[in-house]
Amino acid sequence: MRNLILTAIVLLTAITTYAQEGVKFGVQGGIPFGDFNNRVSVVLGANVGYAYALGETIDLGLSIGYIHGLEETFQENLAAGASDVQFLPLAGSFRIWPSNSFSFGGEVGQAIGINDGNDGGLYYRPQLGYMMGPRTEVNLSYTGIELDESSWATVTFGIRYTLPVFKEGF
Repeated sequence: MRNLILTAIVLLTAITTYAQEGVKFGVQGGIPFGDFNNRVSVVLGANVGYAYALGETIDLGLSIGYIHGLEETFQENLAAGASDVQFLPLAGSFRIWPSNSFSFGGEVGQAIGINDGNDGGLYYRPQLGYMMGPRTEVNLSYTGIELDESSWATVTFGIRYTLPVFKEGF
């Protein structure tokens, strides 16, 4: 498992190091519902990715992230030994830009479970985004992870920053 995580980090670092456009960093926070509603109180996350523009309206890319569900503080969950839930999503991403300020798209891949007893599962994250400036986007997303015996479901609000494009010979 550690080898898979290390390989993913090295691969994404190599891609973003040599990328000429589209390196994006994001953070998000949200709430769980469904199977994890009583176990997790709030969800925090971060991600980094690279998007390649296929023309003016479609972007394709890769993304790696970290999702951390903070343990619910209710007495009965503490007594049952509940703990934080953590994932490392590795995904392909796409975005469609019907205008210069609005986008929709998503990510699909595998979420690797980090905490004990968490094997992870199929990861998907549809998103709506709005550009607040030339490099800053706010977004609303749903995150789903299909686990063996349950499903992870959250709604998050986030902000994403795109690094400026580096030109040769700057």
